Amino acid sequence: MKILLLRLSSMGDVLHTLPAVTDMRQARPDLCLHWLVEPAFAPIAQLHPGVTRVIPFSLRVHKERWRGLAAALRDLRQGLRDEHYDHILDAQGLYKSALLGRLGGAPLWGLDAASAREPGATRLYHRRFRVAWGQSAISRNRQLFAQALDYPLPETPPDHGLQVAAARLRKDTLAQPWSELVRQPFVLGFHGTSRQNKEWQEDYWRALAALLRQAGLRLLLPAGSAREAARARRIAEQADNVVALPPATLPELAALIVRADAYVGMDTGLSYLAGALGLAGVTLYGPTARDRFSVAESRQASLQSSEPCAPCGKSRCPLPEAEKGLILCQQALRPELVWTALSPLLEHRS
Repeated sequence: MKILLLRLSSMGDVLHTLPAVTDMRQARPDLCLHWLVEPAFAPIAQLHPGVTRVIPFSLRVHKERWRGLAAALRDLRQGLRDEHYDHILDAQGLYKSALLGRLGGAPLWGLDAASAREPGATRLYHRRFRVAWGQSAISRNRQLFAQALDYPLPETPPDHGLQVAAARLRKDTLAQPWSELVRQPFVLGFHGTSRQNKEWQEDYWRALAALLRQAGLRLLLPAGSAREAARARRIAEQADNVVALPPATLPELAALIVRADAYVGMDTGLSYLAGALGLAGVTLYGPTARDRFSVAESRQASLQSSEPCAPCGKSRCPLPEAEKGLILCQQALRPELVWTALSPLLEHRS
């Protein structure tokens, strides 16, 4: 039986779907899974052995170049229908994913109106499943897959299923400049996020770098935008053990992740990628709730801000201090607290 999965974005959402794919692969080895996803996140889907084919399709590109959208949708429709899917599962629960799912010509399944992020989208489904809110994204995906694909929900902890991919990445030969960067021990710092109120202030990164220097470690800072690159350079200019990384693809970052000693990251996709690939580290949660995203593993720590307002779940801080650039919930996550959580993980890794 051939299934098409729709989980288009974002990086975190794609990663939070992987444990459900692992469950499916173990419970239903008869299923062949194809995955329709934004091209930027296709390398993540390709890492999982339970995914037979990844189909990249970018709605984001066509938002800027809309004249080619109609032709692209025609081509996608033809390509999907040529596959003759038995069922299509929309794990995104949005209008855009539901509309793309209808192009496939097979019964479209997804969350019901009480469970989806955009309830109106569920009117496009042929079959709907209820999955309660108030639990982690990983748990919700696992429950949706189990109901839709007809197998008992596993009681085992979530498994991203990337062990073989991580081992392969470690064996791959790195090209310059990456091969030079991994010759000395390092920690990755995932400082960029999609929301500014989830960012750590620059002097905190410098303070963490000083603590890492005492342990003989460097801090490597990747960047996904010009703004993040400028911040990484400013931090590196005042800390001799900090390296602002050049632009990197997702596979290149994955190759660095499997060779790092640990990571420290905000609530962002790269933190979840590092965790999925088995890297020890600390993820920081200010305005967002760690229980919605984090995985309880012995080699990863999740720090929730102690500020009374946290987690508020808001995309912009409503407090007056934010007008001066001060995000109180993030300020409460001080470098000393992060180091206290990180130190045992570094010892465990060595």
